[in-house]
Amino acid sequence: MTRRDTRQSDDRFDYIVVGGGSAGCLLANRLSRDPSMRVLLLEAGGKDDYPWIHIPVGYLYCIGNPRTDWLFKTEPDAGLNGRSLRYPRGKTLGGCSSINGMIYMRGQARDYDGWAAATGDDTWTWQNCLPDFKAHEDHYRLDNGNDPETGGNSRFSDMHGHGGEWRIEKQRLKWDILESFAEAAVEAGIPRSDDFNSGDNEGVGYFEVNQRSGWRWNTSKAFLRPAKNRPNLSVWTQSHVERLVLETEAPDPKRCTGVVLQRQGRRVEVRADREVILCAGAIGSPHILQLSGIGPAGLLKRHGIAVIHDLPGVGENLQDHLQIRAVFKVGNAKTLNTLANNLLGKAMIGLEYVLKRSGPMSMSPSQLGAFTRSDDSQAHANLEYHVQPLSLDTFGEPLHSIPAFTASVCNLNPTSVGSVRIRSNRAADAPAIAPNYLSTEEDRKIAAQSLRQVRNIVSQPALAKYRPEEWKPGRQFQSDEELARLAGDIANTIFHPVGTTRMGRDDDPTAVVDSRLRVRGIAGLRVVDAGIMPKITSGNTNSPTLMIAEKAAGWIVNDARRRG
Repeated sequence: MTRRDTRQSDDRFDYIVVGGGSAGCLLANRLSRDPSMRVLLLEAGGKDDYPWIHIPVGYLYCIGNPRTDWLFKTEPDAGLNGRSLRYPRGKTLGGCSSINGMIYMRGQARDYDGWAAATGDDTWTWQNCLPDFKAHEDHYRLDNGNDPETGGNSRFSDMHGHGGEWRIEKQRLKWDILESFAEAAVEAGIPRSDDFNSGDNEGVGYFEVNQRSGWRWNTSKAFLRPAKNRPNLSVWTQSHVERLVLETEAPDPKRCTGVVLQRQGRRVEVRADREVILCAGAIGSPHILQLSGIGPAGLLKRHGIAVIHDLPGVGENLQDHLQIRAVFKVGNAKTLNTLANNLLGKAMIGLEYVLKRSGPMSMSPSQLGAFTRSDDSQAHANLEYHVQPLSLDTFGEPLHSIPAFTASVCNLNPTSVGSVRIRSNRAADAPAIAPNYLSTEEDRKIAAQSLRQVRNIVSQPALAKYRPEEWKPGRQFQSDEELARLAGDIANTIFHPVGTTRMGRDDDPTAVVDSRLRVRGIAGLRVVDAGIMPKITSGNTNSPTLMIAEKAAGWIVNDARRRG
């Protein structure tokens, strides 16, 4: 037990941050910079000292592992033909940044301009979010003061930061099959891109990743490690928050003054003199709010929870990216399937990583990316490809024995929305997660279009030498109805749940937080995580969550200075 972990008897802090994931680690760092502010970070999981967290390919051993994953599952989903999906969420310091795909992706400028319109607050425009992205970036292209790949082109320094905590690097491997897929995408009309993070991510190229010299770079390393010796920061792991402490007798607005949690086998109550900040994610934060009596009144009453504040939007508006995993058998190609399914291949993979920190063990789950439009009527890229030199049924399952590659494609702007709702009044009971995938006609249409587009790319001359053969879903399926149904059979989450505590205007009855992320009707309480997004971003969601936390940290610190 570390020195900071021994302060359990001290039950008063200025700020309590609930959730030691991506947003929580950044906030704990920023708030504890002021030595006069006492900050407590609570994490339900353990420390990030499990070796597989730090080896990039270790996500295969972290997802589905109770040491690092909450082990959530979705409700049976009609859009997935009755299937229930594994729903990984990080349960360790670093949260999902300790088990995710490490892809650095901001989304599109229009995402943030849309948030500004939804909230009536220009703080959220792309131009006003860009400084918050750059504030914590440490981009490899700027290591030498300019971009070594473009001869110092200033557009990279205009768009990216250097010297911050959040390391961004190029991937440390390439595969011939991926190079050929990129060429085929260009032949199919998708332009090349050398930067997916400039506000318009349309194009094909390699993803940049949150790694340092071949190791995963999670938010615990990035933001907690530099703050570990600050005496005003306490980090409690294995601390599961059961509910918020709310003052209900005081005049409106009611006030959050602390949390009740389970730690080391006993119930503990800790108090926050300034704010409690929920950073438990799009699943955890609405769950805690509902258990505390903040949420839809009917839902709370059904489970015997006293209604402290009827806030109908809590747990609603769940959005996620559903990836349709099309698999193609190939010949004359090296893929990870064949390389990793024999002892010699495994030995060579391990040796390369030990000696060079490169090769398959340094791989993110997806290496090559592409952003494009499902049809010419789309004003912006609305599809994202994750292309991998491997195939498996789902992450965490064994690789297939045949040589194959996967072209996963997801609808970036789904119109299907779902919910996160308590099953009981017990904090130990996981909530019911119902994404409602493919529940709209638009989403089913785009699913069929995306599978046809995959086929078009794979049919281009650049891939002909590999003789690709569609294995899943199969060329025998051609109609929109067949393809949408088959998408339901083979699709899986890409682990991007957002929106369940969304921000909005004061006159929006379904908004949970205002544009400064304060919970409506409850003083002293904010939500700072992916749940506050009104609409999902057009790309991977981890780095937008860090931007949200950076922006919120500035507001919280400035509020404290004004109050003295």
